[in-house]
Formats: sequence, structure tokens, C-alpha cells
Amino acid sequence: MRVEGIWYATHSPIAVEIQGGKIVARDSIPMMPHLPWLSPGFVDIQVNGYAGFDYSNPALSGEHILSIIRALATKGTFYHCPTLITSATRTIVENCGKIARAASDNRRISQALCGIHIEGPYISAEDGPRGAHDPRFIRNPDYDEFRAWQDAARGMIKIVTLAPELPGALRFIERITQEGVIASIGHSAAPPEVIRDAVRAGARLSTHLGNGSHGMVPRLKNYLWEQLACDDLNASIIADGFHLPDAVLKVMARAKSLSRLILISDVAHLAGSAPGIARWGSMEVEVHADGHLGLAGTQFLAGAGHLLDRDIAQFVRATGVPVPEAVRLCVDNPRTLLGLRAVDLPQPGDTASIVAFHLPSSALAIDISHSLFEGEEMTANAT
Repeated sequence: MRVEGIWYATHSPIAVEIQGGKIVARDSIPMMPHLPWLSPGFVDIQVNGYAGFDYSNPALSGEHILSIIRALATKGTFYHCPTLITSATRTIVENCGKIARAASDNRRISQALCGIHIEGPYISAEDGPRGAHDPRFIRNPDYDEFRAWQDAARGMIKIVTLAPELPGALRFIERITQEGVIASIGHSAAPPEVIRDAVRAGARLSTHLGNGSHGMVPRLKNYLWEQLACDDLNASIIADGFHLPDAVLKVMARAKSLSRLILISDVAHLAGSAPGIARWGSMEVEVHADGHLGLAGTQFLAGAGHLLDRDIAQFVRATGVPVPEAVRLCVDNPRTLLGLRAVDLPQPGDTASIVAFHLPSSALAIDISHSLFEGEEMTANAT
């Protein structure tokens, strides 16, 4: 197989020869019209589930995880953080254990997973900031409980999203930060001064900034402005065209700078389901005709129904940022945050992991022509 295109990081046209899943040659080629962009597989640090399978479902299995990985890879997302949302202690412990065992037992799962993200249960119980999380299981930070999660996960937990205004939250942030876990501010109703305290305690990330928040906030002194202004916080954002208006995406790109933004999907297992009302735990979620998910009968969203292939296209459309710079937000930036190895130009001898895609004018998502994950061409019919 020969794949030609423009490498996103260098803007250089190259041809890559692939045999048996390995790169055997890489050559420079002349710039030609209509060459696709080439990039490594995308990294999504917030995947609740996909293809009908939910990381927070007590029935989670290794086969379910493989199904999620393969379905994501057809859309260019090769690596992700399985995300467990607010649940009972037993469910989080057991599912962390299932994920860790699956990664230990299966090379493909180990390749694809780059750490577990626990979103909740230490979040605000208020309408708006709570989002679609089950209020029955919301509770205050408990370091001993976190240790039970991490022990079950065999150290795989890399991110914990929490509300810093909760009792004990600041000390909790300090302790997990000392262990190398990223404390992320999200689903929070904290006043600005508490956001600043959380950053001093070690918080490094804002989870889906702008979402998981009240419908109305004080116009000047609020948790959104405070996080947006903080240079010590990276921010993950959902740029699917539903979660954040175009003007907000523009402001975020300018205020945070592209180096501190990370595109995420926040995709849920109901993505792609037929329109209508479905259950997510104890919550009723509406799958809308355009694919986005919302808490039934409310203005609030419930996870996402689309992946990074759409987020890249919508971010480019809304902000005018060039395609390769948008790609960095779901390749370079999440790798830096998680401490993963940077990806260089494809080299002979490497296992082929490349996405080739175009972004047609006015397209809702990038158009992927090749999706080679660890030497395997991924298609919707891959088994």
C-alpha cells in the first residue's frame, strides 16, 4: 500500500510505502493538488462509551472495549481515555478492574488505552453543573475511595474531574497531584476564588470548559471567566457544533491559545442511536434527529453523539484555524498533557498508524480515506 499526503506537523508532502502493516519507505514528493492531510491517530481523553457500549455499565467486558476501540478507529480516533462517570463505588472499582485486566490481556486494548478518566462522583449536585450525572451517587471527595479505584485500575487512572468547592476537594487535589494524576475542574459551581485555590493546589485541566455549567451565571465574576483566564489550566472543549457556539470557540482559541486547548468528543454509548428517548442509567436521554444527545425535557446536553472527526471540522469552520493546527489539539496537546511520547514523521520500520483525510468545504466532518491503526486498515466492517 502507498499512502500519499501532507504531513500535518511539517506541511511537507510525503509518500509512505506500507507492507505487512509496517512502513518500509518514506519519500518526499512534489506538492500536488488534492493531496490529503496525514496525521497520527487522534487522542480523545474523554470517551464515555460508543457503538452501544458504556464504560460505566456494570456488564462491561473486554469484548465491549474492543468494539469501542474498533468503532472509534474507523473515524480516526486510535487512542482514548475510557471515562467512568458518577456511579456507585462498587461499579467504579469493578469497571476500573475490568479495564486494567483487559489492557493486560489484550495487546490491541493496551495500545489504544492511554489512561482512565474518572469524571465524578465528586461534582456539584446543582442543576446545570451536574449535567447528566446521576444525583444519587454524587458525594464528597474521599482519598481512600480514590485509592481503591486506583488499586483496581493498576495505576491506570490518569485524570479525575471534580468540583473544587466540595468539602475536602482542595486537599484531595493536592494528594492525587502528588501521585501524578491530573486533577481537572469540571461540573463545578465554584466561585472564582475557589478556582484559583484549586489551581494552587495542583489542578491542571478544565473538563469540557463551558459545559457542565449553569444556564445563567454572574456576568463578570464566575467560574467560566476564571478558568478561561488562567494560563496554568489547559482546557478540553467539545467543538461538535452543539456544545459551544462559534463565538465561544473563537474566544477560547484566542484566550487559552491553541497550545492549551484539547479537543474531546465526550461521546456516549447512545451515539448513533435512532432518534427518541433512551435510558442512560437512571436518566432519560433524548437522541435528537441531528445526532446530539440531551437530558429529555431540558436544555442540558448529555454527553455527545459525535467524534473527533466532526470536532476538527467544526473547530476549523468556527475559528478559521488551519486544519493542521486543529489536528494538534487532538494529537500533540493531549499527548503532552498525559506525558505520552511525541509522534514524529513516519519512519521505515515503524508500525503504520496513520490517518489520511480531506476536509471538503462546508463538510460537517473530515472525510477519512485511510485509517491505519497499528498496521491494520480500519473500516466500518473491520472484525
